Amino acid sequence: MELDVFVKVVDVLTQNLQVSAGKLQIKSVLKRSSQSPELNVRKSVGDLTRRTSVCPAGRHVTAAEALQLGIIDEVTDHNAVDAAVRLAQSVAGKPLDARRISTYPCPRPPDSDVVFEKVMQEVRRDARGAIAPVTCVQAVRAAVALPYAKGMEREKELFATLFTSGQARALQYYFFAQRAVGRWSTPSGARWDTSKPRPVRKAAVIGLGTMGRGITVSLAQAGLSVVAVETQEKQLLAAKQAVTGMLERGAKRRGAPLVLDQIKYGRSVQAAADVDLVIEAVFEDMALKKSIFQQLSRLCKPGTLLCTNTSGLDIDELASQTQSPELVVGMHFFAPAHVMKLLEVVHGPRSSPEAVATAMQLGKKMGKVSVAVGNCRCFVGNRMLRPYVMQAYFLLEEGATPEQVDQVLEDFGFPMGVFKMSDLSGLDVAWRMRKAEGLVLPASAGESARIREGSRYSPLGDLICEQGRFGQKTGRGWYQYDKPGGRVAKPDPWLHGFLEEYQTRHGLAARRIDHQEVLERCLYALINEGFQILQDGIAAGPEDIDVIYVLGYGWPRHRGGPMFFAGQVGLDKVLQRLEHYHQVHPDVPALKPCSLLRRLAASGNPPISRWREILQKPRSQL
Repeated sequence: MELDVFVKVVDVLTQNLQVSAGKLQIKSVLKRSSQSPELNVRKSVGDLTRRTSVCPAGRHVTAAEALQLGIIDEVTDHNAVDAAVRLAQSVAGKPLDARRISTYPCPRPPDSDVVFEKVMQEVRRDARGAIAPVTCVQAVRAAVALPYAKGMEREKELFATLFTSGQARALQYYFFAQRAVGRWSTPSGARWDTSKPRPVRKAAVIGLGTMGRGITVSLAQAGLSVVAVETQEKQLLAAKQAVTGMLERGAKRRGAPLVLDQIKYGRSVQAAADVDLVIEAVFEDMALKKSIFQQLSRLCKPGTLLCTNTSGLDIDELASQTQSPELVVGMHFFAPAHVMKLLEVVHGPRSSPEAVATAMQLGKKMGKVSVAVGNCRCFVGNRMLRPYVMQAYFLLEEGATPEQVDQVLEDFGFPMGVFKMSDLSGLDVAWRMRKAEGLVLPASAGESARIREGSRYSPLGDLICEQGRFGQKTGRGWYQYDKPGGRVAKPDPWLHGFLEEYQTRHGLAARRIDHQEVLERCLYALINEGFQILQDGIAAGPEDIDVIYVLGYGWPRHRGGPMFFAGQVGLDKVLQRLEHYHQVHPDVPALKPCSLLRRLAASGNPPISRWREILQKPRSQL
């Protein structure tokens, strides 16, 4: 309120002054004298690099830095309104023409072109296809190079281009999609506005590995009392130390009080007997999870919600181990759990509306964006990830390299490509899951090594793991690293030789694969699975899928999400390209267009806002 008042005082009385409270953080779009921050470069052009670093990133600056940059006129540690009034009174009746930015001379340093070129290269690299940061640099450059009036006109042109761009529409869509997912519904008829959540004051976390530690921190920071259970003494001690460190760093960063006393540790599931909600976060093993749910069902007080952090196991199967299956839901956190904003809340057919509402509300309390999804193998995010990753493997079999595939995906806007992502998360994690599903066969399997259940399969990931190459943790994976735990990925000659040997062994002829094929096969296979998920009723609408992929899987925000992107490309074009690739690769079911995609394309490529309406229409049985 004080900030609103002082801005009005400044605008009305002086039109050219701004005062800032000393601890205030000002976003870089805050305007001085109703002029854009790009033009403040005219006040001081001595450090163009610093000034161009603020606008493209949209970063916040402290009041002190804003004063130094010339965005504001004064910083105060006292009442901002009083300071603004004093400043306004000090200039009342005095001419202010000399303060008008349009009258400032704009000396141009001789090396400004070099500076701008360097900045532009850095911004293009970091923007990963986003046009707004690049346009910001162009606007700043125009402010320096052109007379005031022409600089303003150029900025107006640039802004108009952004305002009408597809990326602007994508960002606007995503903004509202994040809000739409809070208005959840389930196939059973449960809804966000008719389902009342239970109060949760005390929660338990079972299993203090990487995920359990992050979940414990999230719950404690949300103000809950937490019982953290780990049966292994060594693991428990390590977890205590890790959780304490995360909470201390978080408290310092947020300027919030430390909440260590809200957590109690135990070595027995019995410690969770009197909590309101339990989140199981043990190893991804169904037998182990079943055993824990059986124990919890016997031990916990009546009405306790039992949640699992599984990333893809059957929620219904776990619920069947309990006396109250209606109180079981999935709460799929993303690593690191105390940082990542996404939470998939997984409901089974027997999950009560109250249980779903409680998990959704708890996610919101922890600062997460909660998305309600149905129960199926791997839920939404990981289910769509599978065909995406498998297409990348197939591309390697056919002649691409990990560097090529990753570069195409990173140019599209992903923070890292599929192979760098796999190295980061650990190749052994997915390998262990494939083993559990019976997908990993011995090397002696011959041609059948590339076939599973009548469909094409690539064992490349399995073979890499058999070499002890698990990614960054071992210093070798799809790339090589300077040492185990290294972060800088480098092309690996061994891997290239391995791929050539693999192709020879299986009679595969390497061919040239272009940028378009890499992008279309990876993205359209993922999108096709998204349409199947909508058709199956696992996600209620395209917004759910898009929010999951932007927040959980690095889909570039400026492209809206995979389903929005499909609509922007044109559903008929996506359909046509999938038909083409499926004709070339008939043994890859993921490339066979989903019937919902065909239906939407036949409906004339309706806008994404109408997809839910079409989804809900009964189809003719004729």
